[in-house]
Amino acid sequence: DMPRWLERSHLVDKWSKHSNWMGYIAVSDDEESRRIGKRDIVVAWRGTVAPSEWYEDLQRKLEPIGHGEAKVEHGFLSIYTSKSDSTRYNKSSASEQVMQEVKRLVQLYKERGEEVSLTITGHSLGGALALLNAYEAASSLPAGIPINVISFGAPRVGNIAFRDELHQMGVKTLRVVVKQDVVPRMPGLVLNESLQKFDDFTGTLEWVYTHVGAELKLDVRASPYLKRGFNLLGFHSLETYLHLVDGLISSNPSTFRRDARRDVALVNKACDMLVDELRIPQCWYQLANKGLECNAHGRWVKPKRDPEDIPSPTREAHAHVLEMHQSYGIL
Repeated sequence: DMPRWLERSHLVDKWSKHSNWMGYIAVSDDEESRRIGKRDIVVAWRGTVAPSEWYEDLQRKLEPIGHGEAKVEHGFLSIYTSKSDSTRYNKSSASEQVMQEVKRLVQLYKERGEEVSLTITGHSLGGALALLNAYEAASSLPAGIPINVISFGAPRVGNIAFRDELHQMGVKTLRVVVKQDVVPRMPGLVLNESLQKFDDFTGTLEWVYTHVGAELKLDVRASPYLKRGFNLLGFHSLETYLHLVDGLISSNPSTFRRDARRDVALVNKACDMLVDELRIPQCWYQLANKGLECNAHGRWVKPKRDPEDIPSPTREAHAHVLEMHQSYGIL
């Protein structure tokens, strides 16, 4: 929990523990929509970055969701639903923001007479948020809209009842996991869906974590370009996942597609997974000029933010603007 003195300090204007999430919404263009036979709305959630998010990932406390027996991990649900008026960064929650836009897009294309589908994807923490997003979408969108989840390196999110409810609501899930990655084994490293074999003796255990959907398992040993040593960060990297998906031929760990099209150098973008013979530097990615740009006067400055990227004003600044508007008779 955040110390109370920090909640009252000026630092909260620059940071919020509830705003460590980021997502994008895209819509298939006309050509792709004709190819797949529907207008596909895609929501993509980013993965874990900050250490505090790893703590949220592993709190292992189940919390009810919906009106049945479904329960989900407290930390994931908190990140998805929390909001705070005292910060500039999430006056509305991730849930509110994503569902407002998804509902708008569904209505827009439905009114045009188009078939609509929803695909939600994410890596790591983003995969957990994708499932929570799918659960809410399936509960609130018009019936008959296909909802699919594709996650990469995602942890377990909820209990058996949560999995069953998603299945009953028609949500289809594909989990892509790397065999050497430890994150998909969390939470519930020991107490997980494997205990279902004992249901005849114990009954259904509401507090047991379980994965959702079908699993596509990848193996680092399948790629001739990846190191064989222990690399916790590298095993979990999204670039490692995408590299292995690109080279996948079958479940045989000794096979890798030689004509894979994804640039191998991307694997070392933020880790050190490529064999030394390739001579690709580790963690090579950084913003050009550390994000600065040269203005018309020849000075290096921070670029102007797009309006969408500017945080909400502080409560004090917002109140000051309202007072000025009222004093000038604008409102």
